[in-house]
Amino acid sequence: MDFRDTSAEAAFRDEVRTWLSENLVGEFAALGGRGGPADERGWDTRIEWERTLGRDRWVGMSWPEEYGGRNLNFSQQVIFNEEYAKANAPARISFFGEGLFAPTLIAYGTHEQKSRFLPKIQSVDELWCQGYSEPDAGSDLSNVATRAVRDGDEWVINGQKVWTTLAHRAQWCFVVARTEAGSTGHKGLSYLLVPMDQPGVEIRPLRQMTGSAEFNEVYFSDARTSADLVLGEVGDGWAVAMATLGFERGTAFMSQQLAFQRELREIIEVAQGNGRSKEATTRQDLADSYIGVQIMKYNGMRMLTDLVSRGVIGPSSSIGKLFWSNWHRTLGERAMDVLGTDALLVASEGNGEYELEDFHQIFMSSRAETIYAGASEIQRNIIGERVLGLPREPR
Repeated sequence: MDFRDTSAEAAFRDEVRTWLSENLVGEFAALGGRGGPADERGWDTRIEWERTLGRDRWVGMSWPEEYGGRNLNFSQQVIFNEEYAKANAPARISFFGEGLFAPTLIAYGTHEQKSRFLPKIQSVDELWCQGYSEPDAGSDLSNVATRAVRDGDEWVINGQKVWTTLAHRAQWCFVVARTEAGSTGHKGLSYLLVPMDQPGVEIRPLRQMTGSAEFNEVYFSDARTSADLVLGEVGDGWAVAMATLGFERGTAFMSQQLAFQRELREIIEVAQGNGRSKEATTRQDLADSYIGVQIMKYNGMRMLTDLVSRGVIGPSSSIGKLFWSNWHRTLGERAMDVLGTDALLVASEGNGEYELEDFHQIFMSSRAETIYAGASEIQRNIIGERVLGLPREPR
């Protein structure tokens, strides 16, 4: 594969750079790359930045033009993400809406559903959250117990979801629920689109060691949604849910993976400043991290090739998810090693509250990355059984 830009790609890269230089100014530039899909730092500024992106159709840039998109090809999307990361632009807020739900909607939704939801995602008038995990259905999503029963022109939903990122910020949730009484496993599930602002939805925050509470428990008690707000066929929710996970484990993290390179560069700069880079083991560790981020980059390209040829990402997306999540967790540990005793210090406000530095945030947040979007143990099983064709693990 030739990774050099064609003349058309070079012109597009110049367009992206120009737009970023003209718009990434003031408080947007001051925020830098802070935040993330599960991070509320700089929220109000990031919302305004996201609306600026949406105004000029950088939100939904791959969508068909009839739904407000630019219909950009994969190479153009990669170029945009590369330049975005290089510019140290704010972390994106519309991850769940644009990154996960929108491509699933385009693949499985009706024209009416696409016309209803895509413009609101692009304008950032509606944010989405993911209703997958439950107390007894985390990595084993097929154990979902949340139920939805048809009542005339509506579905009535009862159950509990947990670790629902930014549910308290979202207007909508894509919910995997059991719609066939007596069904078990992969069968009888449906992918419902549920409004969050209604009496039957209760959101309870879960505070973490980072001091933040972007994760939530969500309780559905006779919550309702319209009967036509099922994505795909009723009872075929497993296939739709797996498509969403493919985007989550594959291309949806492309821009975040590019940002990892910037984090590594900042850690190297600190190591050079405090003298830790003179230690052989530290140099070796940082060199290993550098090699890892290059592997991540080219594996991401492979995921894009898979998406181009098949339309959706298959089980091989688990390779990327397993690699980047373990790589980033190790990077967080190496950041603490580089800081040395300074890693033990945080800025306290004197009332029990504290503010984490960027390296602390990397270390603590990355501990969860080998769990969410499918635990590493599950990813290894998928790779072994569905990619390599090895015998199934004994049950």
